[in-house]
Amino acid sequence: MLPQEIIRRKREGNELGEAEIAFMVRGLTDGSVTEGQVAAFAMAVFFRGMTLAERVALTRAMRDSGTVLRWDLPGPALDKHSSGGVGDNVSLMLAPMVAACGGYVPMISGRGLGHTGGTLDKLDSIPGYRTQPENDLFAAVVRSVGCAVIGQTADLAPADKRFYAIRDVTATVESIDLITASILSKKLAAGLGGLVLDVKCGNGAFMADFAAARGLAESLVSVSNGAGLPTRALVTDMNEPLAPAAGNAVEVAHAVDFLTGGHARPENRRIEAVTVELGAEMLVIGGLAPDLDAGRAAQREALASGRAAEIFGRMVAALGGPADFVERAGTHLGAAPHAVPILPVRAGRVAGIDTRSLGVAVIELGGGRTRASDPIDHAVGLTALAGLGAAVGPDAPLCLVHARSPGAAAAVAERIRGAYMLAEPGAPTPPPASPLLDRVDG
Repeated sequence: MLPQEIIRRKREGNELGEAEIAFMVRGLTDGSVTEGQVAAFAMAVFFRGMTLAERVALTRAMRDSGTVLRWDLPGPALDKHSSGGVGDNVSLMLAPMVAACGGYVPMISGRGLGHTGGTLDKLDSIPGYRTQPENDLFAAVVRSVGCAVIGQTADLAPADKRFYAIRDVTATVESIDLITASILSKKLAAGLGGLVLDVKCGNGAFMADFAAARGLAESLVSVSNGAGLPTRALVTDMNEPLAPAAGNAVEVAHAVDFLTGGHARPENRRIEAVTVELGAEMLVIGGLAPDLDAGRAAQREALASGRAAEIFGRMVAALGGPADFVERAGTHLGAAPHAVPILPVRAGRVAGIDTRSLGVAVIELGGGRTRASDPIDHAVGLTALAGLGAAVGPDAPLCLVHARSPGAAAAVAERIRGAYMLAEPGAPTPPPASPLLDRVDG
């Protein structure tokens, strides 16, 4: 086979065979296909698209480019994937909640991308926590604790790493076909028995349009099921931060608070709904609950009993973190020296939020990257974020900015004020909308 002929066939709109796709992925892995050829292939796919059979073949080939984990566990190996948002620390709570109900969660997560936070960056704020353990330790923690949240190792779907790096600089990242293969190749390589996807939609998501988010969810579900992994998806709202905190250490602190009773507070209504619903879906797909109502009840009991918090603490300790992290999170997490309230320009109710802008503010504080090599300040971020419908004014700030200096806080203050659209104080407040927009079954 010749790479240029495969590229030409896709450029002309032909359907590629499984062998042709496997040939291109092998070339991605061993370097025999040049960067220019990979870029041309990606652009041909971007404009011509792929059939379901092609997407399944691409996903499987990328999965098989490295190690495929095999699990021998007393219960199902389950995971979830989120397309990214602001204040989305669901993974930190969800993994131990599902483990508390009999599931095993080998969760392979990523770092921040664009304005969205990354689970690994959050976990790196825990002293000693190993986000890149050896496979033997990873497996041992999953078996003994029930969950382990780590990063992608070098031998899992290595073709995806090279392909993504080339797509990132050739304006082909947005292809749903290539996004689908990129996400699912890593999940398939993790050896899962079931997967639930959280596809975000709104001004804080990569896909602001509902139809586009629904299309991505349908592609992911159809390809994953076609590749042999039972999968469901939720489409959820990201027109405001999911949690009232955005950053790294501040989101870990929020997760500990959530697991130890904070889930019942009004400001956690949205994130509690999404986390419980994802967990219920995971329990049903893993055969651990007969239906979603039973799954929701089991997830809430895992929180109320303290079992999920206990498992989170055991996971942190098993992966090198402090043994008393849940009990003394505040003493272990780094704190920024300045917490500055950001007051609104006038009193009123929050009528709209530019959620992406809040994520950018975290990056400007040093809590994210503008280049892949940039270090992260894990202590900075935003807390007490006002949600839609909240009353704000001289005694009710938009948020607290955690910064290294008063000047750093002042530098993001106008961005934060500009991110909030206010209605008059007496304006009627619409009832809170559910963050659960749609469901896509396999």
